[in-house]
Amino acid sequence: MLSPSPALRETPAAPAARLSSALIELSKPGVTRLVAITTLCGALTAPGSIGPLRLGAVLLGTVLVVAAANAVNMYLERDTDGLMTRTRGRPLPSGRIAPEIALVFAAVAALGGLGLLLAIAGAWPAVLALVALVSYTAIYTPLKRVTPLSLYVGAVPGAIPPLIGWVSVTGSFETLAWMQFAILLVWQLPHFLAIAIFRREEYERAGLRVLTVVRGVRRAKLEIAAQALLLVLVSLLPIALGLAGVWYAAIALGSGLLFLVLATAGLAARDENTWARRVFFASMPYLVVVFGALAAFGRA
Repeated sequence: MLSPSPALRETPAAPAARLSSALIELSKPGVTRLVAITTLCGALTAPGSIGPLRLGAVLLGTVLVVAAANAVNMYLERDTDGLMTRTRGRPLPSGRIAPEIALVFAAVAALGGLGLLLAIAGAWPAVLALVALVSYTAIYTPLKRVTPLSLYVGAVPGAIPPLIGWVSVTGSFETLAWMQFAILLVWQLPHFLAIAIFRREEYERAGLRVLTVVRGVRRAKLEIAAQALLLVLVSLLPIALGLAGVWYAAIALGSGLLFLVLATAGLAARDENTWARRVFFASMPYLVVVFGALAAFGRA
């Protein structure tokens, strides 16, 4: 009797491994990683210290809440995800896990994350995380089917993580913390509009009312250019307010101008998809550089 080939054998741990992999995908690791970085920068920029163990708990709690928000987002958008090439392989539209499992995962992650923040960092970090969770899932996600203004609504919960990091250290809100919030708020606009350009056909097929679908690519390119200019100005506010010195000024201005040049190049670009991808990928190191510079050279 022939034994099954190794490719057909399945160990008892295989289903559990597949489930773990699917749950990790539900959390959107790329998004949660960026959230962890911006939360960390908020904590490092704040005056004082909370110690490595407490900081680790704050980061874990924040990441768990973000994972919950992303899981709920995937649950609510499982129908539209199935219509888009880049998302049809996600756990829910591909049928790898049941929708009920996603909701249970989201509930456990949300309760665990909020409870950890409340116990370790206090009420304000937990309240901020709850506001981000509710606004992202209950307002932003359904609004994407209705109006391009959802982008501006979704930017608010997306900008909350550095506030969580800051208030976990200080217990209060100060001007430099709001500067980080403002930079991250504006940064999201060109970042996500770039995606809306090179994924516009998929968004249209899925029925999502992003700007490129409703108003066209030309309008989105103008928005990206204007928002990149606004981003440079907002990133320089800490200097104008005396909250950062010459080293931050050099880094923020230099990286901001480079990003602005790239963003405005789209107005004359023939291959708009390639240009939009460059804007998208360039925006991420730009944010890390500016936030890192503020953490290193900012002063509350």
